[in-house]
Amino acid sequence: MDARELTVSAEYRVVIEEGDDWREAIEHAADTEEVASAWFTGTGTVSDADVWHYDPAAEEHRAVRFDEPLTVAVCVGSVGVGADGPFARPHAILTRPSGQAVGGYLNAATAVEGAIHLRAFGEQGPSDRLADAIDS
Repeated sequence: MDARELTVSAEYRVVIEEGDDWREAIEHAADTEEVASAWFTGTGTVSDADVWHYDPAAEEHRAVRFDEPLTVAVCVGSVGVGADGPFARPHAILTRPSGQAVGGYLNAATAVEGAIHLRAFGEQGPSDRLADAIDS
C-alpha cells in the first residue's frame, strides 16, 4: 500500500468540446497546464466509446466498442506523467437511452459535450498497473 498526503496546487474546469477525444482532451489540458499529478471527475455525452476491461487471468486489457450515443453519467480518474508526457486514466459509467449502463476504462470516446473538474497536486502520485502497461 502507498498512502500519502497530497497538497492541491490548482483546480481547473476543462470543457470537452464536440469532436474532441475524451481522454486526449484531459491529457491535453494536463500538458498545457503542466500538471504531473491530478484527480478528476466529469460528466457529458459521447457519440461512441472504446471501453477497456482488465482480464486478470490473461493479464491484459480487452476492448469493447460502442458505436452509439451514450451519456457519461460519471467519469473519474487520475493523471500521471509517463515517458511521453501526461496520461489520463478515465473510468466511466456510460448510459444508454434505455437506462442500461456500461462502464470501464474509457480508452477513447468522441465527445458531443462534456466538462471535467481537474484537481492538480503538488506531488506526483503513485503509479499503478494500467500506467505501467501504457508506458510499456
